[in-house]
Amino acid sequence: MLNLGKCTARSENAFLRTLFVHVDYIAHVAHLVKDATRALVRALQMRLAEHAVSFVHWTFLRILWETDGLTQRELSMRAGVMDPTTFAAVKAMETPGYVERQQMLDNKKNVHVFLTAEGRALKDRLVPLAEEVNEISVAGLSERDIKTARKVLLAVIENLADDESGSANPKRRVASTRELGRLIAERGHTPEDT
Repeated sequence: MLNLGKCTARSENAFLRTLFVHVDYIAHVAHLVKDATRALVRALQMRLAEHAVSFVHWTFLRILWETDGLTQRELSMRAGVMDPTTFAAVKAMETPGYVERQQMLDNKKNVHVFLTAEGRALKDRLVPLAEEVNEISVAGLSERDIKTARKVLLAVIENLADDESGSANPKRRVASTRELGRLIAERGHTPEDT
């Protein structure tokens, strides 16, 4: 049985009021995960905005903080987005001086993305914001509940990945953004053609 006692105390929040009116809705894991994700992203976006960093830039910065100097294509693959999205984001991150693009002498074809000193310095300011959002999101939960939530979410992810990869019905599988980009390129179309 779901205890809504604590949640209904937040009656000022229209989102929660609407959500908790529909008890059947909150029984569905997919809806809860979607709404939790939306709330987490929004909470981080509000904090990032104070530093003039968009959520999209955060995504790419996190990857570059771990592995600087990736090609734009490698950056696209790690972020799970298409190359034009990465190109636009990297170009936008060049303006405030967070990154710079360079071609290597041994391979002029690939463009590599490197953090600048300013881009590296953002890590010390922005990572604590994400940690704060994580702490807020689990406030009032026991360590055991947090472990259980992680275990459940990892199981959901694994179960759905297994379902997709194990499906004998090719129509059931949805191509990734990367695969869709490849299919479009193979057919000779560009996103502007559609």
